[in-house]
Amino acid sequence: MDILLIVLAIVLFIGGILGCVIPALPGPPLAFIAMLLSKWSGYIDLSTTSLIIFGLTTIAVTIIDFWLTPWMTKRFGGSKAGNWGAMIGLVAGLFLPFPIGALLGPFIGAFVGELIFNRSKSSIAFTAALGAFLSFFVGTGLKLLACISMIIYSIFQITW
Repeated sequence: MDILLIVLAIVLFIGGILGCVIPALPGPPLAFIAMLLSKWSGYIDLSTTSLIIFGLTTIAVTIIDFWLTPWMTKRFGGSKAGNWGAMIGLVAGLFLPFPIGALLGPFIGAFVGELIFNRSKSSIAFTAALGAFLSFFVGTGLKLLACISMIIYSIFQITW
């Protein structure tokens, strides 16, 4: 049973990392569940305090990620069309060579979304796309930092 829990934890840690860049997967919550499974396995000795800290971090990063994109896009003069365009661009960018697709997909998607749905001037659409692009990278960076921290901390707590 312990080995099954560790295997599931590894799968969820991988899913957590992927969830940082794929909008449909909740990255940090998956990584936190992986921490819980690894603690229950008996091979990794995680303290209750560390689980509480990482649980609160997971909640904070998830809330910030949901709040950040609309806030920054709006702050840069964008709309929901820019947000949706950035997400569609991200998914489309996954099929292009890395890092070009991952870097340009959200920006181009937000730009096109603003141009098509809001019939914005190209300068306004560019600024809004820049806001959506920056918010995507800040949010992704925070999620990756949280997930990688959980993985590294768990690895250092392995008991042989």
